[in-house]
Amino acid sequence: MYYARNPFPYPYYVNAPVYNYARQPVYRAIPHELENTNRFGHRQPSNTNGKIELKDYGKTPFVVNISEAAKQNNTYRTVLWTGDHLQVTVMSINPGEDIGLEVHPTTDQFLRIEQGQGLVQMGDTKEHLNVQKRVYDEYAIMVPAGKWHNVTNTGHTPLKLYSIYAPPEHPFGTIQRTKADAMAAE
Repeated sequence: MYYARNPFPYPYYVNAPVYNYARQPVYRAIPHELENTNRFGHRQPSNTNGKIELKDYGKTPFVVNISEAAKQNNTYRTVLWTGDHLQVTVMSINPGEDIGLEVHPTTDQFLRIEQGQGLVQMGDTKEHLNVQKRVYDEYAIMVPAGKWHNVTNTGHTPLKLYSIYAPPEHPFGTIQRTKADAMAAE
C-alpha cells in the first residue's frame, strides 16, 4: 500500500468548519396585514376587494405585481405607468383576435405573456413577416423599433400580457376597452 504524507505540517493547516451562531441570519415572519405593503409600509394600490386599481400612475414611483395586474385586466389596453422614457401597459386579447399588424418607427417594445397562448409574427415589411413563433405563459417578446409585428390569440381564453414601450407610445391615461376603441383612437 502506498502512503502519501500530508504536504502541510500538522496542525498548522487544518480545514475545519467554523460556526458562529451569533451572526446567523434571522428570518422573521411577515404579519398577514402587511401582505399588500411595500418595504416602506405603504399599501399597494388596490381597491376594497384587494384587486389592483388599473390606471395610469404617471411619473410617481410605483411598485406592482405586474403578473397579477395583467391577469386581472379585462380591457384591450390600459396604460399602467407613463414616464418620460418608458411606458407600461396591460392588455387582454380575446380568442381569435389579434393586436393588429403595426410598426413603431422609433420605439422598442417588450411584451410578456402572462396567461394564454398565441402566435407572434415579425418582419421588416408587413408583406414579409419572416419571424413566426408560438408563445405561451411566461414567454417574452422583444420587438426592435421599425419591425412590423402582430400577436394573435390562438387559444380559447383571453390572452393576458403586458407591454413595455421605450419611449412611451400612448397618451397618458389611455384606456381602450376594445380593439375597435384602439383602432378609432389611431
